[in-house]
Amino acid sequence: MIKIDRIDHLVLTVTSIENTCDFYCGILGLERESFGDERIALNFGEQKFNLHRVGSEINPRAKVPVPGLMDLCLITTTVISDVISHLGNHQITIETGPVTRTGAKGPVTSLYVRDPDVNLVEISTYIQEI
Repeated sequence: MIKIDRIDHLVLTVTSIENTCDFYCGILGLERESFGDERIALNFGEQKFNLHRVGSEINPRAKVPVPGLMDLCLITTTVISDVISHLGNHQITIETGPVTRTGAKGPVTSLYVRDPDVNLVEISTYIQEI
């Protein structure tokens, strides 16, 4: 049997590398990294998003690489009220939230926003048990 430990990276197919970097780095605090043949990744924690510009995907790739296809959840250690204020300061619309959901390790408080390619981005913080 194989035991999977964690996700290393996901690939986001995007219409604009720069707009994607502005959102994920400038607003959500991920770190931009250049690697390989002029490739870009967005690093956070022990993971990263590799970026593929639509029409210029790297092989092998998803069967149907399309911008706006992802629905992902990012965990923050920032208090959710501060996340709301920060998003408001950047004119980012919160579609839903704060709401209680279930994360991989228990209950979370979540907000839902859209990135430049209209991917659904859930920003969550784990609810502390008292």
